[in-house]
Amino acid sequence: MTATASPLKVLIVDDEALARLRLRGLLEACAAPGVEVVGEAASVGQAEEQLLGGDCELVLLDVQMPGADGIQLARAVRERERAGQPAPSIVFVTAHAEHALSAFELEAIDYLTKPVRRERLQAALERVVQRRAERAALQAAPDAGEAAVAVGDSEPVIVVTDRGRLSRVPLGEVLYFKAELKYLTLRTATQALVLEGSLTELEQRFGERFLRVHRNALVAKAAVRELQRHAPQASDFAALDGEAAEAGEGWAVRVAHVDEWLAVSRRQVAAVREALADK
Repeated sequence: MTATASPLKVLIVDDEALARLRLRGLLEACAAPGVEVVGEAASVGQAEEQLLGGDCELVLLDVQMPGADGIQLARAVRERERAGQPAPSIVFVTAHAEHALSAFELEAIDYLTKPVRRERLQAALERVVQRRAERAALQAAPDAGEAAVAVGDSEPVIVVTDRGRLSRVPLGEVLYFKAELKYLTLRTATQALVLEGSLTELEQRFGERFLRVHRNALVAKAAVRELQRHAPQASDFAALDGEAAEAGEGWAVRVAHVDEWLAVSRRQVAAVREALADK
């Protein structure tokens, strides 16, 4: 986990007072990271008013509430972020696991089902801190996130300037590239690097070695280990990234070495099957 010097500022949004009280208690019981509850809201309208102040880094968000629901609020937050405005991270906290698909689409950090366990909440907080630290470091460095490809007599190398550090990553070590908002994550067996760029450009360069499994992910063909039907569940939200198929139950592919699951769009299922058959 990336360390943070100041507490993570949290807004609790739930129409039930007892649910908000329980979340406060769980937050206080979390050993790390440190948190500061900057407000509570019983409706989307109240939450929007508090978010206008900008003094919030994470929203613990219920889904079903009177009036506008949590999905609508999360969608508004994501639109603000895509417009380049400061926006908090989202972690859904709900009794309704069937909303996990919408949470995937809205790029929520995590999806917790009630009754929330302290261990799961703490893991979600750690993911929020790590993700925000990576983005802050990328934005702070003028040349951060730039990637180049060096091709010599041997294997191509991805040259990445990430958080002020220059890294040369052999293409053969890359397990996948995944798009998250305006950044890309380059994943190897031992590290995740953040860079700017386009999946389309990478696919054009390395399409013979990588497979587009989803609009947000390119996976190395050699790293594809398993394909199976997968309905997103709250218990594995942190492992399964992306968007499931339109029907609510889709396909997912397991990536070698890290044993992570990435969503596979319906139109790419045949291509993944073919890659597995070739192996």
